[in-house]
Amino acid sequence: MTKLRFPEHTVEKIGGTSMSRLKELRDTLLIGDRKGAGLYGRIFVVSAFAGITNLLLEHKKTGEPGVYASFANASEGHGWLQALDRVAEAMREANHEILDHSADLTQADEFVRERIEGARSCLFDLQRLCSYGHFRLSKHMMAFRELLSGLGEAHSAFVATLLLNRAGVSARHVDLTGWRDEREYTLEERLRAAMEGIDLTTELPIVTGYAQCTEGLMAEFDRGYSEVTFSRLARLTGAKEAIIHKEFHLSSADPGLAGPGAVRKLGHTNYDVADQLANLGMEAIHPKAAKTLRQARIPLRVTNAFEPDDPGTLIDDAPATATGAEIVTGLPVVVLELFEQDMVGVKGYDAAILEVLARHNVFIVSKISNANTITHYLATSLKRARRIESELSGLYPSASVTARSAAIASAIGRDLRGQNVLMRGLQALDRAGIEVQAAQNPGRAVDVQFLLSPDDLDAAIVALHAELIEDETPASIAA
Repeated sequence: MTKLRFPEHTVEKIGGTSMSRLKELRDTLLIGDRKGAGLYGRIFVVSAFAGITNLLLEHKKTGEPGVYASFANASEGHGWLQALDRVAEAMREANHEILDHSADLTQADEFVRERIEGARSCLFDLQRLCSYGHFRLSKHMMAFRELLSGLGEAHSAFVATLLLNRAGVSARHVDLTGWRDEREYTLEERLRAAMEGIDLTTELPIVTGYAQCTEGLMAEFDRGYSEVTFSRLARLTGAKEAIIHKEFHLSSADPGLAGPGAVRKLGHTNYDVADQLANLGMEAIHPKAAKTLRQARIPLRVTNAFEPDDPGTLIDDAPATATGAEIVTGLPVVVLELFEQDMVGVKGYDAAILEVLARHNVFIVSKISNANTITHYLATSLKRARRIESELSGLYPSASVTARSAAIASAIGRDLRGQNVLMRGLQALDRAGIEVQAAQNPGRAVDVQFLLSPDDLDAAIVALHAELIEDETPASIAA
């Protein structure tokens, strides 16, 4: 793969919650004290405004249906029309909260009208086509999901471009969503075509986080697609650094649990730690995106978008200068346990279980096995786990299959060797009156996991953080 030839620059990503505070970003991150050439040499990849993707697809946490889910669940009716109207209303509200100039508002509202009406026509045509027996809606749903996803990013990038242009910045709207584009591109081809002709010394590209391509980003990455676009763009353009702007710093624990005065900003860590965080649902970056940056030897920086003078946390491959835990976090899980006396010495049990888990699209946080028991710790709902339990019971009628709610608390660091993290963690949890159901100390010495009751998770994070991080001097932990 040949890199595009650009002068030294950064590729930077802004998430949806930050994008909803776009005026503040203009006055801090995007412009702030920058002038002239200092405004440029950056490429921004943006997510949709907060809540818009939930309205377009479905709510990420509650599952409340958006346009996609409404259409998928009732394709014969027109209930999805109301959902699409809600998207248009929310987009226009964002326009009027962010833009002040009447000409900019007119352009932004017309942009929303054109995209929403185009989507509406497309869905009517799809509904009509699939009313014939030769066409199946299920074969078109992923393309439909991709089309809807692109609406949110295209809108936020367009509004950001208008806002910056009005402030005197030469910003360019770079739309990767393939809207009304009949050409078929791979992701690399799409990025190349979009970036050709852009002068990073005099232009500030505002790029959509969603990119339409033959690979289909949604199929593999679902809502992690914007970070994939971000990382591939950084690799293709040879960025000196990739930067993700969040609303907070990467800290040693959630300040809301451990207390803002107790937590520490990480400052410097590596991709091993980033992978462990992603595994526990606390994504600094999507693991596939991290892999792209790591292989391209591009360091990643995670900053607080509203503190542009703070360097944030650098993530690279540099070894730690000292051993010790750097962060304590955790998440609720479902423990799926299969006990089979006849398993001893028999191959294939694990493969069949993994096949079932893959079919149900559940994420495996961790696993452990012994002679007659295989246990998976899953990031999924208990309802879905019950369906998996039932299916496995049918596959293994002589086995005992159980599913129950639990939680994993984990201490993570670049190098935990010699710190007795497992023993100290067990002692700290015991002092806090927390029962540990199981514990793991994997061989690479980057994390230690404690299985607990879900009701004990918050208290466990506080206790582990106090023992492993607060009670340590900064010089004695990885820094």
